[in-house]
Amino acid sequence: MTYLLGIDTGGTYTDAVVLDEEASRVIASAKSLTTRPDLAPGIGGAIDAAVAEAGIRAAEVALVSLSTTLATNALVEGQGGRVALVFIGFEEAEQHRSGLTEALKGDPVIALAGGHNHAGNEVAPLDLAELESAVRALGDGITGYAVAASFGTRNPTHELAARDLIRRLTGRPVTCSHELSAALNGPKRALTAVLNARLIGMIDHLISACEQHMAALGIDAPLMVVRGDGALVSARMARERPIETILSGPAASIAGASWLTGEHDALVSDIGGTTTDVCLLRHGKPAIDPMGARVGKYRTMVEAVAMRTTGLGGDSEVHLLEGLAGALWLGPRRLIPVALAARQWPDLVHPALDTALKSDVPNEHDGRFAIPMWAGDLPAGLSDREKTVAQRLANGPLRLVDTLRTRLDGASLDRLVARGMVMLSGVTPSDASHVLGRLDAWDGAASAKALTLLARKRNGRGERIAPAPEPLAQAIIDQLTRQTADCLLEAAFADDDLEWQDPPEVLARHQLMRAAMAGHSGTIRLQARLGVPVIGLGASASSYYGAVGDMVGARMILPRHAGVANAIGAVVGQVSMHASGLVTAGGPGVFVAHLAEGPARFAEQDDAIAALTADLTRQARAQALASGVEEPRITVTRDVTSAEVEGQPMFIEASLRVTAQGRPRIAVG
Repeated sequence: MTYLLGIDTGGTYTDAVVLDEEASRVIASAKSLTTRPDLAPGIGGAIDAAVAEAGIRAAEVALVSLSTTLATNALVEGQGGRVALVFIGFEEAEQHRSGLTEALKGDPVIALAGGHNHAGNEVAPLDLAELESAVRALGDGITGYAVAASFGTRNPTHELAARDLIRRLTGRPVTCSHELSAALNGPKRALTAVLNARLIGMIDHLISACEQHMAALGIDAPLMVVRGDGALVSARMARERPIETILSGPAASIAGASWLTGEHDALVSDIGGTTTDVCLLRHGKPAIDPMGARVGKYRTMVEAVAMRTTGLGGDSEVHLLEGLAGALWLGPRRLIPVALAARQWPDLVHPALDTALKSDVPNEHDGRFAIPMWAGDLPAGLSDREKTVAQRLANGPLRLVDTLRTRLDGASLDRLVARGMVMLSGVTPSDASHVLGRLDAWDGAASAKALTLLARKRNGRGERIAPAPEPLAQAIIDQLTRQTADCLLEAAFADDDLEWQDPPEVLARHQLMRAAMAGHSGTIRLQARLGVPVIGLGASASSYYGAVGDMVGARMILPRHAGVANAIGAVVGQVSMHASGLVTAGGPGVFVAHLAEGPARFAEQDDAIAALTADLTRQARAQALASGVEEPRITVTRDVTSAEVEGQPMFIEASLRVTAQGRPRIAVG
């Protein structure tokens, strides 16, 4: 008998499940806290516990598949390594399109002449000597490079030449934009390449931790990773293209929801520690977003499920909004809950909370802590002020008030948090759940102290925001319910058949919609509810989602194993590799096939299409074979665009897409 092992690494927990060989039933499941900066203990703890509960030998595991929300969380929270963009053949104004400037966050740009035109012809030569000088001048601290050239999808030679030079000079990973998308829109491709470069170190660390524990246990099986569209890819490919793992966890959760419930039409809502991910399941399958995966503020060119991801989870930061009432808001940043921090660093957290409670003058940083996320020497590439702040944390976590000694320190700490080098700890919905007795996983006494401190803060009227920790805890949970309901309504409006004039986020929060959801009955009677059931997933779904279902008037489905649905979905999918390309008109009687090695010209349209089909089939098939499919199924779709000129058809372009699919090969003992 052989078994399948599914793993999901999230911001708070790492889950593992063991399924039988036919993936027809769950044999065992387990959870372990995700450990940072070293992910290995958390992954190892989940795997060990699941294998032990299943009562099997590790050598009987024939396939391992991994999903993760780490990449998604990093983009939502604005985290990741420091990168450099090599921008070839673009005008300076194009650096400010598609959110590229915001995504760079001040990271360096090397702008060079070069690139190609729409036909794949060189516009200007690439100056490799200038590129070498610019790369050497950057020095240490760059974790990866992104390369984007004008019309690089029509001719990638400048991107490839820049990649080869940078690899030779630095040894750092380099992402070429044409490798991630065959579409036009250079700034958007550059954005996608920048985000990919920023995530490479994180995903490589995750995969390495999994591989090392597999080897230590004696699991000699293929390791797959879930892509954002729900398909499986090899670990090697995921290392090269980590951007494709954004929405990996949510995509796996959709597969897990369908497998667990058998529902064909439903909204799937997965609450984790950092995000809430909502997707419409229609006829048993999730829709693919035709505009490219959107995560937080970024719209990428990555093909993924049509998922709406919001920075709202059980570990979301609790904000007190300015104003007379002192309203609450949750997210988008994830904090380490005070209850969890107290369990890990009790000698720091409890004395700090007790000292703050004795003071009659509340401090804005009471109950908050800074946690370093690096091991060993200080991280490279820090400014002098960032080094000063980081040095204070070199010996371990501190109270936030001890970390920030001047007003300028706050901006430096924010940059360290954004780069994933430091995490903050403070009050979260998880702490509120501890206070209300809904959760007892960590240190509830610390949560009660932290909420007592938060309750002492004043609103715009000068009044305490809550008389005690319990009412404040309930207010936090109520706010989580409201924001989750808004997430569901946004997704419902986005997928509704009616063409609404306003965007989904406006409709979901409209005064009339709120009145209708509340069943307003006066001179006007209003009613509204969701038209499909909701499948609630995530470890905390059973705690929060009952009230959410009541608020949106929907049947709430909370399946058994909902807390490990991502890990289940990770192992029940199949490999699906795509390759896309174009044939364009190169002039009268000339048809240009844009092949992997560059454009090729043909005198006949059919010959150009045949050459591109063969090239794309080779690419897709090779990728599927590399991902463990023994004999992939090949499908080809094509879309030929033409126009009629003086009664005669004129070829414009042909778009081709080749898909190679199949289940990954499993190890045979």
